[in-house]
Parts: sequence; structure tokens; C-alpha cells
Amino acid sequence: MTADWAHVDRYLVDTLVGHQDSGVLEANAAAGLPAIDVSPPQGKFLYLIALSIGARRVLEIGTLGGYSTIQLARAVGKEGQVVTFEYAPEHARVARENLDRAGIGERVDIRVGAALDTLPVLAEEQPEPFDLVFIDADKVNNSNYVQWALRLTRPGSVIIVDNVVRNGGVADADSTDPAIRASREVLELLAAEPRLDATAVQTVGSKGWDGFAYAVVLGED
Repeated sequence: MTADWAHVDRYLVDTLVGHQDSGVLEANAAAGLPAIDVSPPQGKFLYLIALSIGARRVLEIGTLGGYSTIQLARAVGKEGQVVTFEYAPEHARVARENLDRAGIGERVDIRVGAALDTLPVLAEEQPEPFDLVFIDADKVNNSNYVQWALRLTRPGSVIIVDNVVRNGGVADADSTDPAIRASREVLELLAAEPRLDATAVQTVGSKGWDGFAYAVVLGED
């Protein structure tokens, strides 16, 4: 089925998404970055989510080469800002080149280092609340990232956690895979947290079988 899913993805890109950012993926591959970017249809979906909620401030945890960052930066517009965290300095360097080449580099603040070390620094700055948080980093810390996202958002903000289905492994309560166990943990956190209302959507495509969690920060009743 994966070949069929990839074939459909190609059709969707040709028909709806376009190839304007294919150079970003090529640059990432040339720099030796792992091929774990969101797919082009998923990138366009992120752009449309940010656009539809009128996001002006976006927090991204996991920059890689900046493919998803570019989509988010386009959505926030010239007056908006994306703050993105990347653990690896080389990945951040490639991302900066890609962002500048795309003409939206001034909208993006790349912070290098382990996110659990740099998120407290961001919180100390007392930034304006973020409208959207996209979490796509080391999976074992997803629950920690959601907790930080709650501190840095407001009622009505959206939190998206990528890669939670894990080729269907998320349904296996006996799995010892750390990423699967982390996916179950973060989904259970989203379900139990009274400040959030959430769902998860399975996806198939060129990246295989996976999915994302989508949560909205609630206000007081």
C-alpha cells in the first residue's frame, strides 16, 4: 500500500500543493539531514491550519531543515513570528539558509539546543502567548513539550503533536518501543488534561502510516 499512498501524494502535490518548496527538501538531503520532514501535503495542511486560525505567533519544537517552519512562517504573515527550537546546530544552519532563501527568514527565531533547556529560557522572557504550537521533535519528550505548550499559549490556541500513530503501534498497550509508549502517554495526557480538548487523526502517504494529535486550549467555563 505504501507505493499507492506515495502515488496519491504525488498527485495531490501536483494538483493542490505545488513544487515551490522542493528545493528545501533537496537542500536538506544534500546536507545529509534525515528524511523526516513532514510531507508536502502535510506541510500545506499546517500552513492552512495556521492561516485559518489567524495565527500570528507560532512555536515549533523541532526545526530540522525548516521545511515545516517555512509553511508556518508564510502563514503568520509579515507581522508575525515563528519561534522554533532545534537541537542540532548543523540542522539549524541548514534551516536558516532555507528560510532566508525562501524570503521569510526575518519572521523566524531559531533557538539552538535541547528544547527542555531552552523552553524555560523562553518562558522567562514572558512572551506573548502563542496561537499555535507544532511539536515534532524527540518523541519521548512529547508529554513534556505539551506541558510547556500549555504554559505558553492561551484559550483558543492550537497544539499539534506529530507522529503519534507510529505505523499503528500506538494501539499496542504491550509495546516496549519508547516512541510508541511516548505516543500513548501523550494521548492519555491530552485526554486527561482539563485545559485541553483533543482528537487524533491517522494519515497515510509518502511518509507511511502515521498521524497527529490536535488539541485546543480551553478557556474557563
